[in-house]
Amino acid sequence: MAIVEALAPGSDGRRRLGLRSPLGETPIGEITVATADDVADAIRRARVAQKAWAARTVEDRAAIVNRAVDAILAHQEDIIATLRAETGKTRAECVFMEILPACDFVNYWSMKAPKDLADHKRKLHGYLRPLKRLEIVYRPLGVVGVITPWNGPFSLATNPTAQALLAGNAVLLKPSEVTPESSAWAIRCFHEAGVPKDVVQVLYGDGETGAALVRGGVDKISFTGSVRTGTKIGIACAEQLMPCTLELGGKDAMIVCADANVERAARGAVFNSMLNTGQVCMGVERVYVVEEIADEFERMVREQVAALRYGPGEDVDVGAVFWDKQLDIIRHHVEDARKRGATIDIGGEIDRTHGVFYKPTMLTNVTHDMEIMREETFGPIVAIQRVGSEAEAIRLANDSEYGLSASVWTKDVEKGIRIAKQIEAGSVCINDATLAYGVPEAPFGGLKKSGLGSVNGTGALRSYSHELPIVIDRWGLDKEDHWYPFTDKTLRNLEYTLKYVFGTKLRRFFS
Repeated sequence: MAIVEALAPGSDGRRRLGLRSPLGETPIGEITVATADDVADAIRRARVAQKAWAARTVEDRAAIVNRAVDAILAHQEDIIATLRAETGKTRAECVFMEILPACDFVNYWSMKAPKDLADHKRKLHGYLRPLKRLEIVYRPLGVVGVITPWNGPFSLATNPTAQALLAGNAVLLKPSEVTPESSAWAIRCFHEAGVPKDVVQVLYGDGETGAALVRGGVDKISFTGSVRTGTKIGIACAEQLMPCTLELGGKDAMIVCADANVERAARGAVFNSMLNTGQVCMGVERVYVVEEIADEFERMVREQVAALRYGPGEDVDVGAVFWDKQLDIIRHHVEDARKRGATIDIGGEIDRTHGVFYKPTMLTNVTHDMEIMREETFGPIVAIQRVGSEAEAIRLANDSEYGLSASVWTKDVEKGIRIAKQIEAGSVCINDATLAYGVPEAPFGGLKKSGLGSVNGTGALRSYSHELPIVIDRWGLDKEDHWYPFTDKTLRNLEYTLKYVFGTKLRRFFS
């Protein structure tokens, strides 16, 4: 993540922020912070433009939004260059974690929207069926605020924005102030696809801008970021009775069973701990391996970590730490573990020679009283704790304030499913990890402090809509039996319904 510095205010008195790249720490640009007045003006323009956008058919919106895939591919190299400059990601991570999923999300939701958002009839149950009929209509919420993080700035901006646009909303995107242009590329691609300028806008700024957006009178907030900020947003939304989705932090557990494919598990532990320099909310942050295979597992992990290449070049596996302030957290967690008896097998050092780097690190002999196993580290570290049994691993996996995702590694898939059902997490992978968000069919959200609500899944597009039920009378009689005036016949008919619909075996038929 880019290094952010306050600059002298502009000639108009607005605050400015300068950015330096974590690769070499060289200047890469600046942004002007949007004020509360700027946010209010953007919301006003969005609300006007949204009406015409919502008036289009879903098919028309889907055709326009889908063309963003062509724009992404056309600007792929520019997007990668911006991502590299602002985050220090490797080129492979830019493609694998940003470009590829963004294209997949836009294409997938564009194809799903005409069906998922179509008006449809829904069959009524029991005694209501001959009397009434039900139609469901999906109406856009209006103006949606999307606030995105710095660790996946392009793909995590593209996905919710595409969903909200397809549902007929206008979108105001507030990217992290430390990866602003990486996220802004998503908006440029939607504009190039044909989405009107005021229907999807970007608001540059920091927490002040985000707070103005949350309090500005939008109709929903989609937030991805820290627990601390997410909690504040959740409170603000509750005070306004406004819907929100909060995808927050994680401390994801990896359980390695005695019957696991040890080589795959070891490779998976290293990749999913180091991916994106360890700065993935659903990345592996703590590994529990059954004692029976722990020696072999640790040996293979040690070999994998030792072979990793890091640095600013193209031919590396692990890139920079996106944000210089994250180094303090990583360093503190590793030092706390060392003081409490953990072994630093490999790494454990900051390297500022060519930018903001932390050497790929392996820790063993860790215990659950260490911060490295309890607090979100967000660094290139694989931390391994040995356990006596799978039951102990499950207990420790659940002993956390977080519950975003987890993984189970075993050759017995049915056993893996049984273990998965016992883990207190929003999603679980078997023999893989860091994957659930990238599967658009799967609802993704956290338990405990890891969030509120879910994104993706079958209800994703509809979550940006008001699901309007229209109940229609079938017969158009002058009077319903239970309308005024109440008579003896009214009560007899109601009691007859209770007795013969719900008081007999016919109850099953009427369910």
